[in-house]
Amino acid sequence: MYKNKTIAVVIKAYNEETQIEMVINELPDFVDKIIVVNDCSTDKTKDVVRKIIKKVGTSELKQEINIKKTGIYSKADEVLEEMRNRESLLYPVHQIEKEDIENKKIVLINLEKNSGAGATVSVGYKWCRDNNIDCTAVIDGDGQMDPDELESICRPIVEDNIDYVKGNRLIHRSAWLVIPKTRYFGNSILSILTKIASGYWHVSDTQTGYTAISNKALNSIRLYNIYRRYGYPNDILVKLNIAFCKIKEVEIKPVYNIGEQSKMKIFKVIPTISFLLLKSFIKRLWIKYLFRDFHPLFLLYNFAFLLSIMLIPYAWKVGKAIIIGEKLSYEPLLAFIFLFVSAFQSLLFAMWMDIQDNERLYK
Repeated sequence: MYKNKTIAVVIKAYNEETQIEMVINELPDFVDKIIVVNDCSTDKTKDVVRKIIKKVGTSELKQEINIKKTGIYSKADEVLEEMRNRESLLYPVHQIEKEDIENKKIVLINLEKNSGAGATVSVGYKWCRDNNIDCTAVIDGDGQMDPDELESICRPIVEDNIDYVKGNRLIHRSAWLVIPKTRYFGNSILSILTKIASGYWHVSDTQTGYTAISNKALNSIRLYNIYRRYGYPNDILVKLNIAFCKIKEVEIKPVYNIGEQSKMKIFKVIPTISFLLLKSFIKRLWIKYLFRDFHPLFLLYNFAFLLSIMLIPYAWKVGKAIIIGEKLSYEPLLAFIFLFVSAFQSLLFAMWMDIQDNERLYK
């Protein structure tokens, strides 16, 4: 435990037989439970973890028994419980190895099909939520995250009531020297898009998976619906913003070339995640700023989008006139200028309101 709060670490593992033991052994002693989610590895990852489980001692984690209340005021809780039971069928199919699971410090969960990084996180999160873990951290099984930094990742959750903490490699002085330039470039592009989509305008290193989340936040989002591939950190940020969760970034060091094998193709991932962020942005506007808590920025954003659509035919005429040299009457030119200025102003005002409204959620 850490300051009387239960701590669990979810380790994403896919073909990490050479790295997983090092990662587990380096975790600090205050970790109560280690949840290894094996994403249907084709190597000996599962066997390596099984051997480690036999070596590692028991956990001192004591589970609190929740006494369910019944009566006229318990209907909302009963509905949520029923919904959660139905949602359990929507997670990737997985099996929890049952060998003395109550006492073992390490829990091994095996996915029946390779489902992606986000899928492994959702399954690990589900176990921690169902077992009332106070603070759940996520690290990769490839050793690219320094376990010594786990305390700084978990501290804001435990001490400051922050809902979600992300490590930030880009603010470390060695970032430009250590991070491969292609990844640095790709991360920067996705971080800019994620700022807009998520509403967390101050977040920068959006692609790191080194995070910690509170029990409150785990119960605030639909875990089964987390994006199942590499865009899951971006998707989680949008979901947390819709749920009005507070986040914080802490500096961590970038770690590369320690034997890990990257499975992410950056130029394939960028278009996929960009499309995900576009859908997430629209979803955030409608759910957060119309249905849950109406805000004028909803109107301004949509007004800017409407004017931009109306601008297209006039932009085509103006562009064609410039390129070909055709004469252009004042009517389409004035319409182009009016629509462009109006759309641009509406967009700027909407973004400014968005930044101001979400300032309270970034610590």
